[in-house]
Amino acid sequence: MKSLLTHPRLIAVLLAAFVLLAGFYSVVVPLFEVSDELWHYPMVKTLADGHGLPVQNPAAPGPWRQEGSQPPLYYALGALSTFWIDTSDIDQVRRLNPHADNGIITQDGNINMVVHNARAESWPWQGATLAVHLVRFLSVVMSAATVYFTYRLGLEVFPAQPWIALAGAGVVAFTPMFLFISGSVNNDNLANLLATVALWLMAVILRRAEARQPTLAWSAALGVVLGLGALSKESVLGLFGLAGLTMAYAAWRQKRWQAFWVEGPLIVAAAAAIAGWWYVRNWQLYGDPLGLNAMVAVAGARPQPVPLAQLWGERVGFVWSYWGLFGGVNVPMPLWAYRTLNALAALSIPGVMAVLILKRRREGLAWSHWAPALLTLLWIPLVVVLVVRWTSLTIASQGRLAFPAISAISLWLVAGLSAWQPERWGRITAGGVVAFLAGLAVAAPVAWIVPRYRPPEQIAPLPAGLTYDFAPPGSDQAAMRLLDFAIETAETQPGGAVRLTLTWEVLAPMDRNWSTFVHLQDSARLIAGQRDVYPGLGRMASSDLQPGRRWTERYVIPVHESAYAPETLDVVVGLYDLATWERMHLPDGRDSLTLGQVNLQSRAGEAGVPNPVSINFGGEMELIGYRLDRRHLQPGQELTVTLYWRGLRTMQTNYSVSVAVVGEADRKFGQKDSWPLDGAYPTAAWEPGEVVEDRYTVALAPDTPTDVYDVLLVVYTVDETGAFTNLKRVTPDGRLVDERIVLTRIWVQP
Repeated sequence: MKSLLTHPRLIAVLLAAFVLLAGFYSVVVPLFEVSDELWHYPMVKTLADGHGLPVQNPAAPGPWRQEGSQPPLYYALGALSTFWIDTSDIDQVRRLNPHADNGIITQDGNINMVVHNARAESWPWQGATLAVHLVRFLSVVMSAATVYFTYRLGLEVFPAQPWIALAGAGVVAFTPMFLFISGSVNNDNLANLLATVALWLMAVILRRAEARQPTLAWSAALGVVLGLGALSKESVLGLFGLAGLTMAYAAWRQKRWQAFWVEGPLIVAAAAAIAGWWYVRNWQLYGDPLGLNAMVAVAGARPQPVPLAQLWGERVGFVWSYWGLFGGVNVPMPLWAYRTLNALAALSIPGVMAVLILKRRREGLAWSHWAPALLTLLWIPLVVVLVVRWTSLTIASQGRLAFPAISAISLWLVAGLSAWQPERWGRITAGGVVAFLAGLAVAAPVAWIVPRYRPPEQIAPLPAGLTYDFAPPGSDQAAMRLLDFAIETAETQPGGAVRLTLTWEVLAPMDRNWSTFVHLQDSARLIAGQRDVYPGLGRMASSDLQPGRRWTERYVIPVHESAYAPETLDVVVGLYDLATWERMHLPDGRDSLTLGQVNLQSRAGEAGVPNPVSINFGGEMELIGYRLDRRHLQPGQELTVTLYWRGLRTMQTNYSVSVAVVGEADRKFGQKDSWPLDGAYPTAAWEPGEVVEDRYTVALAPDTPTDVYDVLLVVYTVDETGAFTNLKRVTPDGRLVDERIVLTRIWVQP
């Protein structure tokens, strides 16, 4: 009893700690550098400005992009708290980084989604900066309530072990990704709260039904919460099914079927009264009550149906982004953090089974003892199924999308790790898990997030040496000076990288934003790799820089997997305006500077096979290398492509091979299709492990324009109806991905 009395005090301490830490995240994480905040806030602003709900147009998406298809309650609350603020300076605060590596973990930088304006974002906050921070604080309050109702839910599911409720709430509070999202403008924060409250209300209804107590008022409250949830995010809709099961069980236990036939419709009626208009609007506008068709059209559909094997292959990023993958899903924690957290999650699964077995032995199979536990256990896979469904439509493999179930996941994580142990040791284990997460949560903003967005330091003047001055078009006054450089990579392979250090100085104010380009150019004048960034690897805008600003930036330039090898690559650097494609020029008129060369070596492969690769087509045949007779052609000339195949198994099908020269908009300027060796050696005759040398001659169209073209490879069959089926590439981890393989590129010029 004494332990129970201390828990209200401990949950108050936990909530205070959460608010302080989430508030810290909301203050120190740069604006718009949180998953999709860049799109969520414009939805708040458009409502605050009185423009009403947008109608989605995939051909011209607004600044809210796919978030314009989200239910509007969160945005309306944000607008209500900020409508009085003049946010006309939004374009000075929300300056998009056109080169951002969104969703890509890079070795050098360029991760920021906006180019930050230190003056506009500094304290005291004003304008759009103030509005964003106020909505962030509103999110913190919502998430604090989620932590509290996780605790209340835990008391219903584990009434004899209230420490599990407290520890489960602690796991929610200190999950780094939950804190990160909680300190941002994101409708997940309201959806997570309402989903947790709804689960708690269902658990209360189940308990009251066991005690033969009235549930009408609680059912009405559940209907209101579900309606608000449906008006916040569609992932909450899965709770309606659990609500139906809850009311059916309550009616059965109370022997009062009016609890199902009266209170059930009451729940639906209350929810429909609150949120029904939104789904009717979607039906009228898009022909889809959920509006998913419009959302996917804006967000971008996957280019082809996604097999479960491919979704399984995306599990690593999904799990990382549940625990903590920050920024635009491109700022990770150290690998040891994920390994530890994944190990804890894996250990909890047999622990959950042990808890259920012990529960069976102690309490039997009476539904009265199992209903709240089953309620939370059912919600977890249901949310996962909904997330998998959404991820199969568009590229959105983010674990945070499972946060509507974070309360249930966290409670069962704690239970699985500790509830089967003697209570003293169970409490110690649960406390250790919470403490470990709290340590990660405190470290994340100061150790891993904020440093990644810090502009490069000012450096002292360098000793006089060889410098290169770049001037804007039409001007003789240099604006940028390359003070020094170092090519740190002497040799690499396709799929590798080249490391380069550049040191710059600003010589004159600039009235527009210039991008730096670094090209790895081969002997055919084709680009084998490139890096385009704003100054400071995306962390600065040249229009903000003052004369005398000097800094060093280190690039890691990836080499294309399809780069032709062996080759000698020129390392070329320059500055250009992305809006006009104009380049700065050197005093001698050149618009780029060749810094040096890097050797591009072939990968290790089959003896005697040129340009080795490993491309598995459908588990049937593997491309192990290829050769082109030339890479610089004229219109009307012929290109000879030699392919080196290995049969992976005895094939029952004779596959056709297509080699095409393809330009923009998939326009083909030359193509050759045939069975291997012009039909002389069909694939059904190959022996497993046999290497086949296969040559194709592609004639270019006489009117082929000057440009760079892809050499495209497809392996396919044609059935008796004339339908084509392409073999897809199989990745080493078993995923089925591309069916059109870009071998390399060629240059066509008169």
